[in-house]
Amino acid sequence: MKKVEQTGGSGTEAMAQTGALCYRVTKKRGPEVLLVTSRDTGRWVIPKGWLMKDRSPAEAALREAFEEAGVEGQVAGDLLGLYTYDKVMADKSTQPCIVSVFPVEVARLRGDFPERCQRRRRWFRPAKAARKVAEPELGAILAAFAPQGA
Repeated sequence: MKKVEQTGGSGTEAMAQTGALCYRVTKKRGPEVLLVTSRDTGRWVIPKGWLMKDRSPAEAALREAFEEAGVEGQVAGDLLGLYTYDKVMADKSTQPCIVSVFPVEVARLRGDFPERCQRRRRWFRPAKAARKVAEPELGAILAAFAPQGA
């Protein structure tokens, strides 16, 4: 996977990322969103990553959803919103990031995916998912999420 060259990286200028709000709608529980654990701290997050060359931000979000959570599905709408966080880099410095969040309707969860040994994944109702994440702006996006057909 090729990542887009980005300016910044100084720790002060925010760098762009893209994220997938993966969801399903069940008859019994209604809408649910899929969270994964981060590799470093084990906190609950959505699949996200750097922009990719030759892919739109929505397409890159779909790719991250597969790599981090084994999601097969499709982008199901426009940008849901933005949130910010500080990414801890390999050298322990922090890099401000701004994440564009796209809805991804999950058709199937694969058991075999690139980061399967590094993360856990779990379904939550949107309001509970909002309480599980550390970033307030992401929590607001999750709490307000109401997919069509729900």
